[in-house]
Amino acid sequence: MKKKNLALLTIALVILIASSVIVAYFFWGKENQNLPTTIRVACVGDSLTQSTEYPYDLSMQLGTKGYTVRNFGAGSTTVSLNSETPYMNTTVFHDALDFQPDIVIIMLGTNDAQPNLHRYNTSFVDDYVKLITAFEGLSSKPKTWVVLPPPIFSNQSGRIDPQFFMQTIVPDIEQAANKTKSPTIDVYSALAIYPDYFPDGVHINDEGAKLIANEIYKSILSQNKTNFS
Repeated sequence: MKKKNLALLTIALVILIASSVIVAYFFWGKENQNLPTTIRVACVGDSLTQSTEYPYDLSMQLGTKGYTVRNFGAGSTTVSLNSETPYMNTTVFHDALDFQPDIVIIMLGTNDAQPNLHRYNTSFVDDYVKLITAFEGLSSKPKTWVVLPPPIFSNQSGRIDPQFFMQTIVPDIEQAANKTKSPTIDVYSALAIYPDYFPDGVHINDEGAKLIANEIYKSILSQNKTNFS
């Protein structure tokens, strides 16, 4: 008799637990299915991304609207796969891929203006296209923006060629964007009238970082109006 009662009690407990799971699904699970999905934004770049406040400033602007911004900058890196420090050879690049972003902001090319890399410029556009394609091939199917990097106001270090950057690298970046049908964000022009934002002629201060973040914010806003309502 006791065994029979124990069996009945066990069955009742199983039914109760199953009922609770079903109720939780319909009243909690379905409700959460309607919650907004966080949009992941990957900021890809060199030291102008890694060592500045722009990704943080962008995060502050987008954060309240359901966006998560991550900094995937790697200092001294290049687009060129022939240099000693290609961005695509870094662990940060693979971290950015693993992030499965919904939006990718790429701001690279400044270090490709180094005089010792001029001889590799013939493959610059193709290498940039490979970088963009690597992100566009992700299962998250991200929207990729290509940023025309900030101008170079001086060559204090002797490592960057301002004329080559302006006359060759920037047009090449635009060409890579056109080939992949990626929209561009013209940070170059936006900062061209603010030389005081560049303490060493190349790297930006906090004011410059805020301006970059704002230009990117406006671009995302213009393409994703429904997400900002």
